[in-house]
Amino acid sequence: MPASTNEQRSGGHVPVLLAEVIGALAPGPGEIFIDGTFGAGGYTRAILAAAPDTRVLAIDRDADALAAGRALAQQFEGRLSLIPGRFSEMEALARAADAPEVDGVTLDVGVSSMQLDQPERGFSFVADGPLDMRMGKSGPSAADLIATCSERQLADIIFQLGEERKSRTIARAIVRTRTLAPITRTLQLAEVIERAVGGRRPQDRIHPATRTFQALRIMVNDELGELARGLSAAERLLKPGGRLAVVSFHSLEDRIVKRFLSGRTGHSPRTSRHLPEQQQVSPSFEPIGRGAIAPGEAEVTANPRARSAKLRAARRTNAAAIPLDLAETGVPPIALEPMPC
Repeated sequence: MPASTNEQRSGGHVPVLLAEVIGALAPGPGEIFIDGTFGAGGYTRAILAAAPDTRVLAIDRDADALAAGRALAQQFEGRLSLIPGRFSEMEALARAADAPEVDGVTLDVGVSSMQLDQPERGFSFVADGPLDMRMGKSGPSAADLIATCSERQLADIIFQLGEERKSRTIARAIVRTRTLAPITRTLQLAEVIERAVGGRRPQDRIHPATRTFQALRIMVNDELGELARGLSAAERLLKPGGRLAVVSFHSLEDRIVKRFLSGRTGHSPRTSRHLPEQQQVSPSFEPIGRGAIAPGEAEVTANPRARSAKLRAARRTNAAAIPLDLAETGVPPIALEPMPC
């Protein structure tokens, strides 16, 4: 996801808004950072190169991403720790790595370009592959959801997590098709969706299957619950003055980040449900910059996948962390439930 030079590329992957993320994180000598979504290591590499003796704890649930990062760890010997796990677990993972507090956290949420570009991972309908979509390669797959969810459950998932207006029509078509044969391949599902909505029209900007694939991926990986819990973990882990930089790629993600930071910078009046009634909550963050930062025209031209990206950043204050209330985060109700099928 995109940067300005070829040197910032890592295996064809270019980090989105790289200069802006590093500007918000402002790495200083000897500081410790968490890259909660290591991926191809673009942000990590830039943090390590920005100041002497910086240290990065790089977390990823994808074992393939961590394996590919070993060369980078060797290049920055002793300064990069590759840690398997979810970024919502960053507190425990950081403590185990002898870092009870950190100077910065960055998250690049959603599916990575590497995962999209590997048909065998099942994230994309561009090339045929197994209907998998699991970032961590464990737990129920997208094919399992398609096979076991009721029509109503599928419609709710597709509507709430994909914001797909034709969710009921698509869910009905999926259930009707699976009674004839299991739906186990990406192109198979994409064809079912395309037929259900009447085909693809020349004026359509996106493929008819885009929102359904997004919804299934988010549900399989608990992406929105993971994001809300990860933001709260970062709040507790950052030392006063520590910086948080989050890049999101669609409205559901950005809404969660925006609501989280608005509540914690004092820009939306709120009290904590976990504190005595009417007790005001001191801001635990102060904003860095004004609102969301989007990529410029040159970046989008160089990397069309960057077009929907937004960066929001904030700096930790001395105030205590505010307890997380998932119901206040904007996570859609279906994502707050255990896997429903």
